[in-house]
Formats: sequence, structure tokens, C-alpha cells
Amino acid sequence: MNGARIPVIPETVTVHLGRPEAEARNVTVSFADYIKNVASSEIYPTWPENALLANIYAQISFALNRIYTEYYPSRGYDFDLTNSTSIDQSFVYGRDIFENVSRLVDGVFNSYVRRRGEIQPLFALYCDGIEVQCGGLSQWGSVELARAGFSPIEILRYYYGEDVEIVSDVPVEGVRESYPGEPLGAESFGDDVYLIQARLNRISKNYPGIPKISRLDGVYNAETVDAVEAFQRQFGLEADGIVGRGTWYAIARIYAAVKRLSDLNAEGVPPEDVTVLFGDRLYEGLRGNEVRELQYFLAFVSRFDETVRPVETDGIFGPVTRGAVEDFQRDAGLAVTGVVDRATWELLYRRYMIYRDSLPPDYFPVYTPPYPGTVLRRGSRGEDVRLVQSWLNRIGQVGGRIPPLTEDGIFGAKTEEAVRIWQRIAGLDPTGAVASFTWESLSNAYRALEEGEYGAETQFAGVLGLGQGLDGGA
Repeated sequence: MNGARIPVIPETVTVHLGRPEAEARNVTVSFADYIKNVASSEIYPTWPENALLANIYAQISFALNRIYTEYYPSRGYDFDLTNSTSIDQSFVYGRDIFENVSRLVDGVFNSYVRRRGEIQPLFALYCDGIEVQCGGLSQWGSVELARAGFSPIEILRYYYGEDVEIVSDVPVEGVRESYPGEPLGAESFGDDVYLIQARLNRISKNYPGIPKISRLDGVYNAETVDAVEAFQRQFGLEADGIVGRGTWYAIARIYAAVKRLSDLNAEGVPPEDVTVLFGDRLYEGLRGNEVRELQYFLAFVSRFDETVRPVETDGIFGPVTRGAVEDFQRDAGLAVTGVVDRATWELLYRRYMIYRDSLPPDYFPVYTPPYPGTVLRRGSRGEDVRLVQSWLNRIGQVGGRIPPLTEDGIFGAKTEEAVRIWQRIAGLDPTGAVASFTWESLSNAYRALEEGEYGAETQFAGVLGLGQGLDGGA
């Protein structure tokens, strides 16, 4: 996933053997081997095991923070880390690795430290605690704590605060650059645009000359162009309103700076900032909300295009879903693979929006517009949010479990919690975000109430339309 994303462990990292600006060799090694080298260079193998583990967790998290924030690529460098101990960690290429350090790293290299409620790895600053003092972990102090019986997480919390936690079993993947590969401009839409909009709005808090984008919807509209141009003028870039590679990484760099992501007291990236519209590929055998979203678009399109077979929105990418994808790819002139890549997703989305916008207001007896095509989440604004709030209020009048909301079109914490309550009632994942299946379950229940069909929330289950065709809510 591009941009704000769930961290993964990179298969390999590229280390610059010198200060960033120095002419020096770059070497690429596996992430586990990098951490083994750093640990063997920074700490003593005779230390208590809990001290070794606490330091290794800190070293992993420090490195992952650099990689997650694209600290060096966003500054124009072609490497992930350096071995300069004044700014990064010690890495001595070709050195011997301690046997016990190697064993410990093999057990935890796919783990990292973060603060609760945040996504990015902790910028786990540390120093020896004797010759050099810092605001993070004291290496020699960790030895004393381990000898006193502290566990690795207790040592980490002693230095970084009680709100840190260890995330384990993190996927190991090839990490590609976040830049989408082509410039973003007029008519662009999707995750990458949403990410740019969200970051520009956050940057504008520190640089008020950059205008706010009123609706974070992943559509590159006139407000987005204005904000991009203002950002470019602010930071000495060509003000063309287009997000090319240079502007993309300038936004990434300034965003990380204003949120201080490479800082022990970082503002942090909360889970709702992670884009969830589309990953890299969807294919047979996968399950989950992204598959549901795909199935919703396919089911909707199939009502207007008889060449695409209908599917159920059950979140399971099975043979029927694969067949519908192949139908659409064949009709759209794409390679018929049954695998949903970026091109397939974007063409399907465009066709959905064309059909959606063609529907007359009287399409349903009680009109509720089809899903707007983009996920509504904390921070979203506009008429679509106001509609969701009005539906939740109507449903809450019957069931009483959903607290009343101000219908102001602003997706704040109260709206998010009301959405979670409804999702639990409807048997959906309580994400707090409104994707196609939550939108349809709400609109179907609202229509049923307005048409006088149901009088209590326990009667909603049969009309949620989950897993049915468009007439049942897709």
C-alpha cells in the first residue's frame, strides 16, 4: 500500500557507508542481517538476555522509523539508512556477528515498538548512558534493569513511557517507494490522492498559507490543485499544481517534520490515517473488506452491464468473483487474468461512478443514493457524511443503542463511534469507517424504516442486503 500504510519488515535495506552527503559505497543486505550487524556493533554479547532484547527492539524500531518515513528517499538519496553513528546506527560491513545476538535477532526481527494508538514504529533513540546521555534508552542502564529482573517490555517502558507496546509477527515484504510512479493531477483519484489531501491539510496547520481541502475524498479537484500550488510556492518548487516525484517527496518530508515522526515525542500517525481504498492486488483466495468493496462495485455494474455476472458481497474472493472480474476485464479490453490490479480497479471504479451518477432520484421509493465510491472515515466532510449521520439518527430513534448525532457533515469521534455501534448490530467489522457494505446496510435499514416495514433494530437483519443484488443493497 502506498503512502500512510501499515508498517512491514523490508526484505532488504540499502545502507550508505558514510554520512548522507559523503561519497561512499551503498550496500544492500537483508533486514535481519542489518540488525544483527548493528546489535553486534552496539552492544555486548555478555549482557543479560533481557537487556540484549530490549536494545534489539530499539534498534529495529529506529531503523523501521527511518524506512517508514522514507527519511532519506524524501531528501533525494538512493539509500534507506547510513552507518554514521551521529545520525543513524553503527553498521560495520563484513564484521563478525555474535552467535547469541544472531539467535535473538532471528526470533524478533519481525517485531517493532510503537506507541498505543499510533501506526509508525517508534523513533527509539538510545545511547550508552555513560559517555553520552540522551532522552531515550540508556544501554548500560538497561543492563542494570535486566539484572534487577525487568523484562524487555518493562525496560522499554521505563525509558520510553508506559504507552509503548511491541508489535509481533509483522509481515516481511519487499518495500517499494511510496511514489505512485506517475504524476497526480486533474482527473486522478484513489488512495494516493487521498493521502496527499490528508497530508496537505495537516501541513496547513503549520503553514496557514496553504488552503484547506474541504473534502478528503481521494478526487484531485480544484481545491487540491490550489493546495498543491500553494505548497509548491511555499517550498520553492515549480507551482504547476501537479504532484510529481519531487513534490510527492517534499510533501512526505514536510509532513514527517510537522508531525515530528522522527522524534521521541512524535505526534504520530493514527490508524484512521491509513488509506484503505485499494492495496496492490486482489486475487482468488483472499478475504476481507477490500474484497467486499470489489464485490460491491462488480454487483452494481452487473445491474447495468449484462456481460458481467452478479456476485455476492460476502468478502470471499472465490470462483464466482474471479469470473466476474474476468467478465469485466474482457469487456473493458484488459488482460483477462481474474486478478484485480490497479488498472482493473480504477476502470471498474470509473464505470461504477458513471452508472451511479446516471440514476434518477426516484430510483428507490425512498431515495437513498448509492455508495459515493470512497470510504468515509474520521476527518471526512460533506453531504455524504451528513446522510450517514441522518440515517444513524433515524435508526437510533428505533433501537435506542445509537446516540444522537449533530447532522453537520463532519465525521468526528462521535460519528465514528455511532458507526461502530451500527456495524456491531449489522454483524460487520467494527472499523468505524463507512465503506460500501456499511453504507448499503445503513441505507437499506433507513429505507425500510421510512417505508414502514420494520419497527425495531432486531428486525433489520433481513433487510440489510448484505450478500444480495443491487435491489437488496448490493
